[in-house]
Amino acid sequence: MSDTLASLLHWLNPSVMIDTLMTTLSDHPAALVAVIGLVSLLESLAIIGLLVPGVVILTAGASLAGHLELSLPILLAAGALGAIIGDGVSFWLGIRYRDQLPGRWPFSRHPEWIEHGQQFFHRHGSWSIAFGRFVGPVRPIIPLVAGMLDMPPARFFLVNGLSALAWAPAYLLPGYLLGQTWQSLFTLPEGADGLLVGLASGLIACAFAFSFLRRQLGREGRLYHWLARRMRRSPSGRRLWWQLRHPDPEGEFPLASMALLIFAVISVPAMSLAVLAHPEPWWIDRVAASLAASLTSLMPQDWLREASLGLSRLADGTGLAALVAPWLVWLLLKGRHAVWLHLTAAWLGIASANTVLKYLIQRPRPDTPAFLEGSMSFPSAHAAGSVAVFGLAAAFIAERQPSSRRRWIYWAAIAACTLVGLSRITLGVHYLSDVLGGACLGLLVCALVRISYPAFVRQPSRPLDSPAPLLWLSMASLLLLAARFAWLPL
Repeated sequence: MSDTLASLLHWLNPSVMIDTLMTTLSDHPAALVAVIGLVSLLESLAIIGLLVPGVVILTAGASLAGHLELSLPILLAAGALGAIIGDGVSFWLGIRYRDQLPGRWPFSRHPEWIEHGQQFFHRHGSWSIAFGRFVGPVRPIIPLVAGMLDMPPARFFLVNGLSALAWAPAYLLPGYLLGQTWQSLFTLPEGADGLLVGLASGLIACAFAFSFLRRQLGREGRLYHWLARRMRRSPSGRRLWWQLRHPDPEGEFPLASMALLIFAVISVPAMSLAVLAHPEPWWIDRVAASLAASLTSLMPQDWLREASLGLSRLADGTGLAALVAPWLVWLLLKGRHAVWLHLTAAWLGIASANTVLKYLIQRPRPDTPAFLEGSMSFPSAHAAGSVAVFGLAAAFIAERQPSSRRRWIYWAAIAACTLVGLSRITLGVHYLSDVLGGACLGLLVCALVRISYPAFVRQPSRPLDSPAPLLWLSMASLLLLAARFAWLPL
């Protein structure tokens, strides 16, 4: 029994699983080529292409193919063939169901998708098939619209095939060349192959989950409406729905925030207990630190370290305070006490939770500069603070924006938080697991604020006498941040 358990734990080890994946793909290159072709097909297919993060998957797959030295012509042929088939199926669907599509989901909820596709097609004609391949939002819609508008099939497949031959190198060649050359640029530390593949796989999974859940958990999603019908069947469910729904805009229930809360409530204690039981660096921590050291050695004049120091100063307590102080003052002066109170509570909650966890877990830092003497490692306060500040800012900004614009606001916040987290690893003052733990803590605070705020504000916010002076508030934040850099260097 003990041997069986030991064998199971061995195969569940992330390094073993990733090494097994690498070995499998190396031994079966046809499987990777098939994956590239399938993703190209799905990314070109009507509707499905809006949900699948095709660019991310294709870049990661092509990079792995280059690393394994697979045949480039075969890889490009698989990508082009998949794109041709995907657009061809979409074109046939447009011909077959042209009169029914506007009344069917999801076009019944997003009629603007077909409208934008028709406008693009009327503007560019047959060339829209070629141009549309390189325009993300309309890419999976244009072939469908072409079929609906009776484009001649011979002309469609001619433009479709020729444009696919140009599209495949544009999307696959950069990743392939990167995969071929990264080993020659610098020597990867032991285990870095597995970590990079694991991170790429995690990024793909997170991107897909984010794209899918963002639609399903929003007020326009099918899951959202299904839950609304279920909760409104009982008096208690209706009361809960009414109490938690957001007054602005249009009484939206914070379903996405509740899903985020469930994830954070599970992940924060789980990671904290895991670090408490095993405070020594984990496998991913050691490999990430080695990889960061290799990257740092490549940069001329210590450029990467200086950039990381700048990001760390931006996202420490003083830097974040400089960024948010003008906005908090403006909210207070405008009588937005609910928003001000929740943002202030989030700030204090992050600081308190981070201090308590550091004290309880007592994990030493990988490197402790003089100004961090006595400070523990888990969780990363920089990661937690940046996720809370940028995440809440994105949430409050996005709620007043159309659904099509919200993803860009959230992705900008994610990019900023990712850079801050990586800077802490590059400087050697945190492990990767510290950053992940801090990010989960920040997400927990974001979820709590976004759920509490609608219940706290039962009525829609009164309109402002004047819109927020974005330029002046931004300039005030930048001036305070510049003063922080000038007079508080550490």
